[in-house]
Amino acid sequence: MFRGKKYKKIAESIDRAKAYGLKEAIEILKKSELKFDQTVEVHFNLGVDPKHSDQVVRGTVVLPHGTGRQVRVLVFCKDNNLEVAKNAGADYAGGADLVQKIQEGWLDFDAVVATPDMMPVISKVARVLGPRGMMPSPKAGTVTVNVAQTVKELKAGKISYRVDKGANVHAPVGKLSFTVDQLAENAQSVIDSVVKNKPQSSKGTYIKSLTLTATMAPGIKLDMALTR
Repeated sequence: MFRGKKYKKIAESIDRAKAYGLKEAIEILKKSELKFDQTVEVHFNLGVDPKHSDQVVRGTVVLPHGTGRQVRVLVFCKDNNLEVAKNAGADYAGGADLVQKIQEGWLDFDAVVATPDMMPVISKVARVLGPRGMMPSPKAGTVTVNVAQTVKELKAGKISYRVDKGANVHAPVGKLSFTVDQLAENAQSVIDSVVKNKPQSSKGTYIKSLTLTATMAPGIKLDMALTR
């Protein structure tokens, strides 16, 4: 894979044997600023076995400073909730008509919310939404009767995460153009949430590794003891 001069220069400045403090790592990443605004992410490797249902780590968190991008929200609902969703800022709201559009290949949205009574309707597109991490779920808070609050939270920067088959969790924490403090506060919110959601059945070291990275920058190992 081709790596630019700036990437290589930053990579050479990182001590691979060292675990960095959160703000120190962000300051290093900021040296990789390019013409486009890169997304900053935290990556966890956890000491859990996702094959066991009681060790699946998942959660949601509202980033204090948002994600730095416009989130297009689709709401599956009917009757009075259609107007409620629109007034709350939903980009799209509907029922079977939107299911048909998705079946035809329409995917111009970033998050999906549904009222409980709409779940049988959208089950037809579960195979489309599921792999993209957008299938509404009660555990993720996206199957709800409180449509307005959920839409506003998603618009404000609410993200969801879930451990993958390799026991990894990946979550965006903002854009590289954010200030160091903004990125640090967003990242800390995600870290706190993942720590809080440690399964009771998890034994030994829970967070095996924690890395901060940006779209076009190398990953930087974080020291859990220095994230506060």
